[in-house]
Amino acid sequence: MGNIKIYSFVIALFTVLLFTNELNAQKFERLDKNPHDIVYYRIGKMGLPQVKVVYGRPEAKDQKVFGTQVPYGKIWRTGSEESTEIKFYQDVMFGNKFVKAGTYVLYTIPNENYWTIILNKKTDTYGSCFYNPEDDIAKLEVPTVKGEMMESFSIGFKRQDYGSQMVLAWATTRVHIPLYTESRLISKI
Repeated sequence: MGNIKIYSFVIALFTVLLFTNELNAQKFERLDKNPHDIVYYRIGKMGLPQVKVVYGRPEAKDQKVFGTQVPYGKIWRTGSEESTEIKFYQDVMFGNKFVKAGTYVLYTIPNENYWTIILNKKTDTYGSCFYNPEDDIAKLEVPTVKGEMMESFSIGFKRQDYGSQMVLAWATTRVHIPLYTESRLISKI
């Protein structure tokens, strides 16, 4: 009789815990419809990170993304959902502008033949609706180039003899942003 009481108690306890867990389970109201990605730039495969970018990866709805899904001449969050954040682990030359190590938001203004690239110090923002030009720390213009079709917006890095380039790619549009990290410059001296 004692074993039956113990088994009954264990089953009752297990049932209560099962339903309590179900009641306390995390409810996700709305997941981002576009995945997010993180890309690092390192000098060498095992080197310390120089740059880290966290961004949303929207998908192309047609071959002509810029000028339709992303309008020309308007500020863009450079991805989807949250604003794209870029972290420099050391001081860099961003184009021709010296930028201190730290975390910034990367905004862009796409145009057909060139883009304006903007680093802004106001982090943890959603989209471009909180963009304030007074918080800009660097701004440069870079030409667009054509490439193969890329369905999802992507950011990567390309090493050059003079430094590196951060490459923004979506649909058939590519933008190359010059970056010069201190260790890269030192390694050439």
